[in-house]
Amino acid sequence: LEFSRVLFRSKIRGGNFFIRSIQQRQNTILNISREIVVRQRDFMELGPAHLKPLRMGQVAEAVGVHETTVSRASAGKFMATPHGVFELKYFFTPGYTNSDGETVSNESVRQAIAQIVREENSARPYSDQDLVKLLADRGLPVARRTVAKYREQLEIGRAHV
Repeated sequence: LEFSRVLFRSKIRGGNFFIRSIQQRQNTILNISREIVVRQRDFMELGPAHLKPLRMGQVAEAVGVHETTVSRASAGKFMATPHGVFELKYFFTPGYTNSDGETVSNESVRQAIAQIVREENSARPYSDQDLVKLLADRGLPVARRTVAKYREQLEIGRAHV
């Protein structure tokens, strides 16, 4: 009888620990998500072209957890936004410094390339070097190989000039 009570109490403690662990995980994911929304407000309001560079370390510091916790907690988790559903990792992106000294995300540069290509004359498509110049005119200095890489990621064919 005494052994049964000890075993029962042990199982209750284990169950309570498990429930607290799940609640802590939920709170961590919620706090990370809230911090992403705060830091990516322009994205939420204006769309993917306005995604800002963001490192996991910045969110980890703000939330009060280790960077690896942010990485693990955001893996395989998604956020519904006004612009669609995105994996949390989508919001963590390096960036470039534009001509105004502001940092812009890689996604902003990809979106700018996509917009330029959508508006180009299909009879005279832009070369990668043309895109470099047009992006520089918009204050986005990037290398030709970067344009080529993003063009490939966007599945935009290359101009043969």
